[in-house]
Amino acid sequence: MTKVYYKNQTKAKISQSTICKIKKAIRLTVEEAYPENLFEVSVTICDDDYIHQLNREYRGKDKPTDVLSFPMLEFDTPDVMTLLGDIIISVDTATKQAEEYGNTLERELCFLSVHSSLHLLGYDHETSEEDERYMISKQKEILEKAGL
Repeated sequence: MTKVYYKNQTKAKISQSTICKIKKAIRLTVEEAYPENLFEVSVTICDDDYIHQLNREYRGKDKPTDVLSFPMLEFDTPDVMTLLGDIIISVDTATKQAEEYGNTLERELCFLSVHSSLHLLGYDHETSEEDERYMISKQKEILEKAGL
């Protein structure tokens, strides 16, 4: 089982239903890849100013982004609870993208949660075409499983 911890550090109102779907999307992603492992994942909703600061500090990119993933540890012991990593999502950018793509904010937050969870598991669409194809396929599949 994957434990997901949620924190909203903005004034944006995220419904309990949306929070449950974000957690479900993360669990589906992680548990499909590693059904026997015990993981903890932290997801934080922030604003563009906060994620901009993190993006500049950790990636050298001086602009806000939609989501950042911070993997924590190698995970080779399935029976020990392991902190998989942190997910940071900008609700400001997610709101803009939802409007741009014709999605609800709920769907965009869940998409970003799945996308970032795949990064925590080691996939990187920016460095491998194979990972990019896999991530696109998995994102779609998991969102469909989650009813999104």
